[in-house]
Amino acid sequence: MFSAYSPRAANAYQRINVETSMHTMDQHQLVSLLYEGVLNAIATARGALARGDVLTKVNSISKAIRIIEEGLCTALDRVDGGELAENLGLLYDYCLRRLILANARNDDAMMAEVMRLIEPVAQGWNEIKKSQAAATAQAPAAKNQPMLAGV
Repeated sequence: MFSAYSPRAANAYQRINVETSMHTMDQHQLVSLLYEGVLNAIATARGALARGDVLTKVNSISKAIRIIEEGLCTALDRVDGGELAENLGLLYDYCLRRLILANARNDDAMMAEVMRLIEPVAQGWNEIKKSQAAATAQAPAAKNQPMLAGV
């Protein structure tokens, strides 16, 4: 009646879950996950480099590069984003070049540099969401306050 556990079927369910969550997630959360993915991939690459695990290092750096190229760069609004989008584009381009060199030269310092550049941007991005949530939470409370005459 029931079939045995199938890793292939489990992977299919996992892919469907990821795809469904991607469609229901807001854009801000998606960019947060991209930043997290880049930082995690670089951290994994640095650990692999320290252990001498070349395959994991290469795969992790490749993952970070793909996230930056296919996720963060394509998410930039280069038409209406103005100077901010232009500066982020330049930052991403620099990070891509540094990661490629870090991979070729097995240079941990370059990977650490990219992490130091991306971390504050990711933290700032997350703070935007927190600020918006706090402002939204305060707005309904202000609406419910009675207006005082003469104040």
